Amino acid sequence: MSQVKTTLKEGIPNLEAFSKSVQELAENDKDIIAVTSDSRGSGKLMPFAEKFPKQIVEVGIAEQSLVGVAAGLASSGKKVFAVSPACFLTARSLEQIKNDIAYSNNPVNLIGISAGVSYGALGSTHHSLHDYAALRAINNIIVVAPADNYETDKAVKFAAESPFPVYIRMGKKPMPYLSEKDDFEFGKGRVIKDGKDAVIVGTGETVWPALKAAQYLQKRAGLEVGVVSMHTVKPLDTNLLTELAEKYPAILTVEEHSVYGGLGEACAAFFLENGYNGRFKIIGIPDEYTVTGSQLEIFEHYGISGSGIASALLKLIK
Repeated sequence: MSQVKTTLKEGIPNLEAFSKSVQELAENDKDIIAVTSDSRGSGKLMPFAEKFPKQIVEVGIAEQSLVGVAAGLASSGKKVFAVSPACFLTARSLEQIKNDIAYSNNPVNLIGISAGVSYGALGSTHHSLHDYAALRAINNIIVVAPADNYETDKAVKFAAESPFPVYIRMGKKPMPYLSEKDDFEFGKGRVIKDGKDAVIVGTGETVWPALKAAQYLQKRAGLEVGVVSMHTVKPLDTNLLTELAEKYPAILTVEEHSVYGGLGEACAAFFLENGYNGRFKIIGIPDEYTVTGSQLEIFEHYGISGSGIASALLKLIK
């Protein structure tokens, strides 16, 4: 696929945007507490630790303890951000998330860093391709994957005031600002680009290649393809999905997650239960251990790229 020029404002990695947002909150709120599992460096929290040494707790490489400590602090009225690699946070600590946080209704903000395949060549042990599926099955937790710095900043600030537990997952790659609209809200998808021929519903860092695919198809094939950032995977914006089903004859979902149990299956279940009879396809990581490579190389291999998404959508439409 040839390059399509864009005028999007350049951004920084969502992890760095997260760090800036938490520091802004802590400036005026001593109840903001960061808890890390030997991850203040990878979580970009070194500046936070230097500025607010009394508002950070380090538990070491002990993710289950991380969640337990975070739950205890939240139960005492603190606004807690528990920061750890997504692959370990949502697998090794799943029971603690289920019982200490969700069941006990402790409004901890779980921050899954280096999510999806961000760890690249470290392989499947370090990839979090299960977190949507696992956490969607647990009651009383919001699941969010910001697409850009704007969504990250808003998600962090909304989470700080949320009465419910929140899971926010983000990667390490710099992300451009995808839209100038100030319209973030938990549980509400964002329409990044309007269209009429088909729509791509993405989440997290897959929204950027989805937008590139839509721009390419408009320029090269004359197709008007919509793009939606479904940043809140749970609860799903079923009102928006209803609108998409009424408007578009073809819908494609894309996610940095297993094709099982994530955004695609959530959308498919809703569409099937509500009588959508258009064309539908899920793009994600298939049921296999991922190939070795960088995030970009893995995306290219599995078609989670501008060219891959464009090709899949053309086949779906035709």
